[in-house]
Amino acid sequence: MTIIHKPSTDRRDPSQLALAALGWVLAKEERAQRFLDLTGLTPDGLRAALGEASTHRAILEFLCAHEPDLMGAAEALDIDPAQLAAAKEALA
Repeated sequence: MTIIHKPSTDRRDPSQLALAALGWVLAKEERAQRFLDLTGLTPDGLRAALGEASTHRAILEFLCAHEPDLMGAAEALDIDPAQLAAAKEALA
């Protein structure tokens, strides 16, 4: 029997990755507040802007600006951190 391994590259689109990463960001109150503070968003503003590419990019920029967050989100999403950085660039 041949075992086929799934490729390690994640094929989700950049917005999908950003929204998945947002779940990780918001899972810890301190990190969520830092995200809101740095982006200038309010909880209501974030909810209203969830469908916007600029919000998706802000999420990924937040992660890429702080390596421990980037690594933590990538680990939680079971992807390579470079995929989050590439998703950020794709949303530019």
